[in-house]
Amino acid sequence: MLTATIPLPCPASHPMTQLTAERIHPDEKSILDNVRAALAEDVGSGDITAALIPESTLATARVITREDGVLCGRAWVDRVFSELDSRITVAWQANDGDAIAAEHPLFTVTGPARGLLTGERAALNFLQLLSGTATTCHRYASMVSDTGVRLLDTRKTIPGLRLAQKYAVTCGGCYNHRIGLYDAFLIKENHILAAGGIAEAVRAARNHAPDKPVEVEVESLAELEQALSASCDRVMLDNFSLVDMAGAVSMSNGRVELEASGNVTEQTIRSIAETGVDFISIGALTKDCRALDLSMRLL
Repeated sequence: MLTATIPLPCPASHPMTQLTAERIHPDEKSILDNVRAALAEDVGSGDITAALIPESTLATARVITREDGVLCGRAWVDRVFSELDSRITVAWQANDGDAIAAEHPLFTVTGPARGLLTGERAALNFLQLLSGTATTCHRYASMVSDTGVRLLDTRKTIPGLRLAQKYAVTCGGCYNHRIGLYDAFLIKENHILAAGGIAEAVRAARNHAPDKPVEVEVESLAELEQALSASCDRVMLDNFSLVDMAGAVSMSNGRVELEASGNVTEQTIRSIAETGVDFISIGALTKDCRALDLSMRLL
């Protein structure tokens, strides 16, 4: 739902049809907030182990990946070290979105040894999580790259790191759904029940925020027909069978964008894509991703 070119975290109004693969760029404040929170919980009142090293000692360290993947998180790493000591420099050998191979060096970091060692874990935590997210997204996207379907993330993100993970999603070749509850409507079963029906809910949404896109979740072809009649912008097909998804594509006939959701796995994604839906939303892109295995060693 979110146009990837819109600066975060304050997306402007946007039609759902303008999804692009262009990479988003989180703003400096959100990155700084992430980093300061991470350093506060890790460093606390001070790194007592790093204090064993003479303050004047300088060092260089290299970070490598121990497995193949897609890199993401440079800005967070840079900010960790700059927050700790302005004398620390980071020299990168790969860019966000690049494929990286096992044992490949990612960057070297040079400066006061205390700062390097204090920042190691916070920096690698960001890099391993975001690279893991990007790697997961790349794997899913590769499975359906020839079908024309676009894979969307969800709001199933790590608290406090939503913008970071949504950036990683785009580095991995997938797309962003809405950022939060504020930038697009997603009218689900309970909203429909409380509003008095699909038509009533869509009408209320248009009156409340006419510039925001409206998506309706449906659980049957009968509800799909109601959503089509209500003229929403997109319909989410919740846990539809493959037969019903194909039927929904035929019924809508291009009148509205269709998004498949529920029971999406590496085993089912290809069959879902082949039904002809426009989008597939996958919570696992950000919820179940495994961190990439990284290592930092002093040279």
